[in-house]
Amino acid sequence: MCRGDSRVTIKLTRDEALVLSHWLEKLQMTDLDRVVDDPAVWVPIHRLAGTPDKALPGLFAPDYDQQLEAARQRLRPEE
Repeated sequence: MCRGDSRVTIKLTRDEALVLSHWLEKLQMTDLDRVVDDPAVWVPIHRLAGTPDKALPGLFAPDYDQQLEAARQRLRPEE
């Protein structure tokens, strides 16, 4: 029996959500038809891309670029 209405919760830190949101935005602006060969994949991509927009008011802040870069720096592994 398929449970299409079951939910999966993904928890991200604010930094992870900010960086992922930016990457998904860039991804959606590319020619995804080369990568996404199944139209069903668009549903979760759009859901993932829209979720941080609601949860991160900083996406529209004047210092967004600085916030994004700071988040990237914190997430990059130390060498």
